Amino acid sequence: MQHNILVINPGSTSDDIGYYRGEQTVFDLKINYSPKELAPFEGKNVTETAPMKKEMILGLLKKHNVDIKEINAVIGRGGLVKPLKGGAYYVNDAMLADLKNGTQGVHASNLGGILARDIAGEAGCPSFISDAVVVDELSPLARYSGMPEIPRVSIFHALNQKRVAFLTAQKLNKKYEECRFVVMHAGGGVSVGAHINGRVEDVNNGLDGEGPMTPQRAGTLPTASLAKLCYSGKYTLSELYLKIKGHGGIYAYTGTYDMRELSKFIDTGEKTDNSVINCSRETAKRVRDAMIYQFIKYIGCMAAAAEGRLDAVILTGGLMGNPYIRETLKKKISWINAPIFVYPGSDEKAALREAATRALDNSATINEYK
Repeated sequence: MQHNILVINPGSTSDDIGYYRGEQTVFDLKINYSPKELAPFEGKNVTETAPMKKEMILGLLKKHNVDIKEINAVIGRGGLVKPLKGGAYYVNDAMLADLKNGTQGVHASNLGGILARDIAGEAGCPSFISDAVVVDELSPLARYSGMPEIPRVSIFHALNQKRVAFLTAQKLNKKYEECRFVVMHAGGGVSVGAHINGRVEDVNNGLDGEGPMTPQRAGTLPTASLAKLCYSGKYTLSELYLKIKGHGGIYAYTGTYDMRELSKFIDTGEKTDNSVINCSRETAKRVRDAMIYQFIKYIGCMAAAAEGRLDAVILTGGLMGNPYIRETLKKKISWINAPIFVYPGSDEKAALREAATRALDNSATINEYK
């Protein structure tokens, strides 16, 4: 049976929106936001952008002559709710409250369920999330951090990591549950996971500071120095958190998190009229290389967690569309005894669409959030 499905995949600096009538793609768009557009929301809970983004989505539906009442389901990227097993879930009242309150933290993915529920309410159809970022399959040993008060948690790009892992298993003529992969999703945030026989047994918390630095996140920091900075009196908690996530990483060194603009500057020395780059070309190149260097280290860490026995290393996410980052990374990890598969961008919209279709076809597969 064919279904009309609206897919909402919000990100930190862009939104992926798609609408599908059965097999027909009515529209499939990526909406990029400039630093200027996001400036009014700086330092605020990301859920405050929901009204702006809802109006944008409704405008897209109207522009493409979609009657909101024809929609059979709205599915959003899963956000920071309680740890879940994989699969599709109804966006019920309990989940909506946890998404808005930031039960596990504040992230752009929280908007997926919020926007899905809001628009589905007007459409008179169900709303779902699937394979939320809080999918938790960590092994018992991976939960230890070295400090009992701060156990490691699983927050990562579960939807896209799982999808490209399944696709790669198919290419290898194996089942996902039979494979051992290291998967890196690299975009505004970066997560690197060890997929062992169908479970992500170790992965960095890409939301709150573990892992490599990214275009917007500081990544893992020297802990004693961070503690001193916390008590220096120079920053409030919210200001320091913004330095870790939002104004960290590439942004902290260069003034921008736009890797396309930064790469053009490195290659040509040219800046756009509205450029916010505040460093030299030499600094920009060194910082970009440092980020890639950290990617390499964390891929190596997860390869070690998988005991060096891998069926493949998988690279995905928006940064894999950057030729310099992609090719440098492939060269530097070629020592790993495994083939390298690259999926530039993200297959998250396709994964969400497929999840909504399965849910509509068989309601028994839908989980209830508690």
